[in-house]
Amino acid sequence: MQPDNFTTEFFGIGIQNGKTPENLGVLWRTAQNMGASFIFTIGNRYANQACDTHNSVKSMPYFHYKTFDDFYNHLPKGVRIVGVEKTEDAIPLEHFEHPKRCVYLLGAEDHGLSNQAIEKSHFLVQFESKYSLNVAVAGSIVLYDRSRQKPRQ
Repeated sequence: MQPDNFTTEFFGIGIQNGKTPENLGVLWRTAQNMGASFIFTIGNRYANQACDTHNSVKSMPYFHYKTFDDFYNHLPKGVRIVGVEKTEDAIPLEHFEHPKRCVYLLGAEDHGLSNQAIEKSHFLVQFESKYSLNVAVAGSIVLYDRSRQKPRQ
């Protein structure tokens, strides 16, 4: 018998080689508001965020991985990687069915995701924008889309 609060659905969101600590703080706050289970970084590591006015650092797990391989090797079993990147192969976000268990992986505004991250992603998604968006804004859009009542894989 499973406890009443048991859920098989969870997700996290993170940034690979983030450019500024402010981006992580904003994304952290959005992740908390949108029901994420955890947040993570790959590469650059950031401490407590001045823009995290809800002090999400105390209420949501934060994981840091030194390399993409470290991140990939520590993924929970059955979790899908959803890379957010403008590529020819990316699925438009408005048509994407979010997996029940996944991590959303964003790259820095100036470099995007690494080739390795793109290759290892189970899904790539993108959304319409004229120019590149701030990584925290892009992550917030993806989390909002997940929060809408859409079917899950």
